[in-house]
Amino acid sequence: MRLVDHLPAAEESDDADVVFDAFSTWAEGEGLTLYPAQEDALIEIVSGSNVILATPTGSGKSLVAAGAQFAALAKGRRSFYTAPIKALVSEKFFALVEMFGADNVGMMTGDASVNADAPIIAATAEILANKALREGAATEVGLVVMDEFHFYSEPDRGWAWEVPLLELPHAQFLLMSATLGDTTRFQEDLTRRTGRETTLVAGTERPVPLVHEYVTSPVHETVEELLATGQSPIYIVHFTQASAIERAQALSSINVTTRAEKDTIATALGDFRFQTGFGKTLSRLVRMGIGVHHAGMLPRYRRLVERLTQKGLLKVVCGTDTLGVGINVPIRTVLFSGLSKYDGIRQRHLHVREFQQIAGRAGRAGYDTIGRVVVQAPEHEVENAKMVRKAGDDTKKLRRIQRKKPPEGFVNWSDRTFEKLSTGQPEQLSSRMRMTHAMVLNLVARPGDARAAVRSLVTDSHASEAEQERMLAEAESIFETLIEGGVVEELAEPDAEGRTVRLTVDLQEDFALNQPLAPFAVAALEILDPESPTYALEVVSVFEAILEDPRPIINAQRNRARGEAVAEMKAEGLEYEERMELLEDVEHPKPLRDELEVAYEAYRTGHPWVSDYELKPKSVAREMWERSMTFAEYVSMYQLARSEGLVLRYLSDVYRTLRHTVPDSYVTDEIDDITYWLGEVVRQTDSSLLDEWEALAAGEGGSVDVVIAQHEALDAGPPPVTANERAFRVLVRNALFRRVELMALRRWIDLGAMDGAAGWNADVWQEAIQDYFAEYETLGTGPDARGPAMLVVDTDPEGAEARVWHVRQILDDPEGDRDWAIFATVHLDASDEAGEAVVQITDVGPQTDAVV
Repeated sequence: MRLVDHLPAAEESDDADVVFDAFSTWAEGEGLTLYPAQEDALIEIVSGSNVILATPTGSGKSLVAAGAQFAALAKGRRSFYTAPIKALVSEKFFALVEMFGADNVGMMTGDASVNADAPIIAATAEILANKALREGAATEVGLVVMDEFHFYSEPDRGWAWEVPLLELPHAQFLLMSATLGDTTRFQEDLTRRTGRETTLVAGTERPVPLVHEYVTSPVHETVEELLATGQSPIYIVHFTQASAIERAQALSSINVTTRAEKDTIATALGDFRFQTGFGKTLSRLVRMGIGVHHAGMLPRYRRLVERLTQKGLLKVVCGTDTLGVGINVPIRTVLFSGLSKYDGIRQRHLHVREFQQIAGRAGRAGYDTIGRVVVQAPEHEVENAKMVRKAGDDTKKLRRIQRKKPPEGFVNWSDRTFEKLSTGQPEQLSSRMRMTHAMVLNLVARPGDARAAVRSLVTDSHASEAEQERMLAEAESIFETLIEGGVVEELAEPDAEGRTVRLTVDLQEDFALNQPLAPFAVAALEILDPESPTYALEVVSVFEAILEDPRPIINAQRNRARGEAVAEMKAEGLEYEERMELLEDVEHPKPLRDELEVAYEAYRTGHPWVSDYELKPKSVAREMWERSMTFAEYVSMYQLARSEGLVLRYLSDVYRTLRHTVPDSYVTDEIDDITYWLGEVVRQTDSSLLDEWEALAAGEGGSVDVVIAQHEALDAGPPPVTANERAFRVLVRNALFRRVELMALRRWIDLGAMDGAAGWNADVWQEAIQDYFAEYETLGTGPDARGPAMLVVDTDPEGAEARVWHVRQILDDPEGDRDWAIFATVHLDASDEAGEAVVQITDVGPQTDAVV
């Protein structure tokens, strides 16, 4: 039976013992035995207390959360479960649906809301924080479960964990984390604010105890020893994506799996599609029993590694410290490759909280009797230990050892660092409260005196007095800006709801959550000329400018631009100092930057809250379209294999923004073509990014069943690339136009690399190009050259034995004769298998002489 089926009768719902017994009965039926800490926490919760649950990873905090939401539902009170990232919210949503039924559970992430009026809501922390700001004590929430509460100390996002504590005095709270440190301040503060007792349920005793070890053997020897003693799966923690991949490749030289295990892995992989780039590397590694796991990977690759590890097929996983944020990889041993990391500002030792959060993932309840945490000594210490072992008991040899020192600038660690991190108390959580235009607007929107609400929020926060003074001054400045912009007006007398200032505009509830600059982008479309041949690309540029910068791509673009600029300056004979000075002004492509900045300044006079957000002109999706590149080609050009997941997430953001934000009155056929193309690129590379979003979009308005059905179909993979004929035509057109561009640049070697397998090697392409340029001086590659009129498609060629199209890409010669073309066959079945247009060139030449 589902948990919801154990709800007590209405007349018994206020009896704490009855509610507790009902939940315990369900848990027992599920084969779950409550640990003492779980029992203590649940007894306090059903009795009405706030609970701070500070127990180790793997001690069943999720079960306590479920019990808390069960108790709230029994008493007719609405509950919110918050998590730091959308993936965890989604995971929790489906788990809650299993327990409480589709009608009782909803989700809010900023991207979409499903069954938003349900009594149980899974949401990101920011969703609840903004509701608390807008509605205050009147917010309809009886219970707040905050998972991963240590995010309270996150510099950019910690405010979202603090605001509900300040603004929801009638709610009951369950704060959960394995690494909270001293919670005395929170216990006293919550009791004062809510009038409820606040109980700390803590413990260092894990259901699966941890064994800690510091080793001075080389990494590959450490791994071999752990494998030999049955300590796998082993998660090797790195602090850069590059080092994780390098380690995985280095470990491929040792025998991780047996022949039989390799065969089992191959069977489990089946026909899983590994694409070019990192996919080929991952395919080779997982077949050896070695996985890679980091945020830069495609989601489907990460899920594959998780699935194979869960089945016990991968013995070693090399990944980053994202393991500490609820990643679903079952691990017996966590092996730290180091104890220092670069935090974006400097290289430093791990904090106690960071170390313990990651280490806590070792040991699987129900599978392992112990979990193992192993820390690798620095390389110089490993070398020193090796020399000591080699010298043995020979005192003369020991004295002659020239011990290696840490490299200059290296943040060293030792067994003492390890001891401190493994046994120390996590650092005290620090307030990250701040003031933004969005926060002030939310406070203005609710009844009452907004200035008093701001003052109360700030002075009642956990920030220091100096920080409070700074925030009050900042808030007053924001009020002045809003009033000057006409967004807020002051009232001579309080209105019927006690407001002394009020909004003069309507704001959607989630205006600050999902692309807050989207209204500006729509307004900025007015500055574009619909008759311009580049209009569609300029629309793309407007919307790319409101998205966050994908840093690895931007850095790669800047480096490429600077490399090309250096080459040009050297050719011009410029001296080194002058070149270096000029390079400071070389940036990544920023289409429409000047026009958008002028429009932005004008827009924010009437919409001051956009000052919280920065305009970021860039060209990623536009560049891919202009260069007619596939996803794999783009990743290869900028050497982004390690970050291809980030590239794809960015492209999916562009696609979703274009699809749902561009008003119909501004849409042209070419904009539709770009949108269809972009959607198919994302879908064929990793369909989960769009399928998950479209499942949520399908559930907008409350259809949880639709969301569940589509979610369950996620692992089915993308539909055939030829299924959407319009999108496929665009892919074919781009594939052929890519060849037109290379032909215009006379790059027959690149063309030969693309088409050599079909007989069109570099020599054949060179001859065809020379024949064309013997007749015409130039080859056009502008908007007219790539238009749909220049592509002729025969979708049902006579005599074709297989599913093929015959296509003709007409070349844009300077005389307008249009008598030359590239002829090709498009193989539809091969395209479906590859997830992209498979084009075979058959001829290049005058149309009258061509052989198709």
